[in-house]
Amino acid sequence: MSIPPPQPSAPGPAAPAADAHTHAALPPDRLPRRLGIWSAAAVLVGSVIGSGIFRVPSGVAEQVGGVGAISLVWVLGGLLALFGALTIAELAALFPRSGGIYVFLREAYGPLPAFLFGWTELLVIRPSALGAIAMIFAEYLGRLVPLGEGGVRLAAASAIALLAAANIRSVTWGAAVQNVSTAAKLLTLVGLAALAFLLGDGASGAFVEPLHFSPLSWGGFGLALVAVLWAYDGWADLTFVSGEVKNPARTLPRALLGGTLTVLVIYLAVNAAYLYVLPTAAMAVSPLVASDVATRLFGAAGASLVAALVMLSAFGALNGSSMTGPRILYAMADDGLFFRPIAAVHPRWRTPWTAIGLAAALGIAYVSSRSFEQLADAFVLGIWPFYVLAVFAVFRLRRSRPALHRPYRTVGYPVVPVIFLLASVAMLLNALVQQPGSTLFGFGIILLGIPVFYLWRR
Repeated sequence: MSIPPPQPSAPGPAAPAADAHTHAALPPDRLPRRLGIWSAAAVLVGSVIGSGIFRVPSGVAEQVGGVGAISLVWVLGGLLALFGALTIAELAALFPRSGGIYVFLREAYGPLPAFLFGWTELLVIRPSALGAIAMIFAEYLGRLVPLGEGGVRLAAASAIALLAAANIRSVTWGAAVQNVSTAAKLLTLVGLAALAFLLGDGASGAFVEPLHFSPLSWGGFGLALVAVLWAYDGWADLTFVSGEVKNPARTLPRALLGGTLTVLVIYLAVNAAYLYVLPTAAMAVSPLVASDVATRLFGAAGASLVAALVMLSAFGALNGSSMTGPRILYAMADDGLFFRPIAAVHPRWRTPWTAIGLAAALGIAYVSSRSFEQLADAFVLGIWPFYVLAVFAVFRLRRSRPALHRPYRTVGYPVVPVIFLLASVAMLLNALVQQPGSTLFGFGIILLGIPVFYLWRR
């Protein structure tokens, strides 16, 4: 279904009384729409499949124990991501603007919650995401070329800078990198899983162990879910570049749902391959589980093969994060809630070049000072409260602005978003109980944005 062009209006929440056959009246986006369905899906899949599927399974096995509990936490994390995508697709089709969740929060709740998301994105979410993914890329590069700790951090910073430059040069360049890297990583992951079942010895793996679904502790299960959600995260990143997607009313819902479902299937297949080859005790003590599986299959050459695969996967995810996240800072500045120069569009390349440069600079700063685990936990605990608000916005907007034309409506409404909300709140509360220090620090950063917002408005 095509959508009529939006009518210009002042920035900020659209008037509630919109015609039933039009979208919300929002000002035209200043970035050209160049991304088609395949590029949009590649942005999502490539942003999700990065380092998590190679790094997280070990921690999950350590936290929850047996093969049944491991499978349960990966299925639950995948369903949460899928339910979130099913819900947020309604908002993406309704408000196909650069900034994604930032725009959804602004339209549903007003400028303060939107500012808090942008504030947290600036200080926690995007630098942590860029830093964590870049660190994985550089650590695996160090397995092929001796680097040392300083060299690893330098390589991570260089990767962030390189991809920032590519995305400043052209969104088409960024999309091309994403398309190629996503196709390559999907093929290699499927190939690794297939070879594990064909060449592996299932008699020595976890499938011969007793099947039980009770974890070692339910608190540990909750912490494992946080790690799994890091691996699945990226399902909402496509919405950040909604303003650059062609025919967004059709493209965005299809790419969100199809991309998230693809990731879910791939992750379950790869975890099944890990468990087929390795016992759970071996997984729990192996931070590089994919490398161990490949070593059992192919000998010493397997470790080098997986190192190259992880580098490719992390590079694609880093490119996706470099492409999508800065659009939030751009939209925030375009609304007057951040420094106006951050909303600058390059006169020749038509990209938000200052926003991309700022996000890259912060990512490089985080790479220089924090570990992967600190970066990953900070990212999940920083962004997930805003996922909750965005999903709840579907209920709020259906009641407060029912006349808006909705090209897509959430499948399974209201059950699907309610399940997402309940599970997400339970996960956040468990993190508060199990890791009060880091959780409170993340919430504190969010709340610190409230006085900053009012000072900025004054």
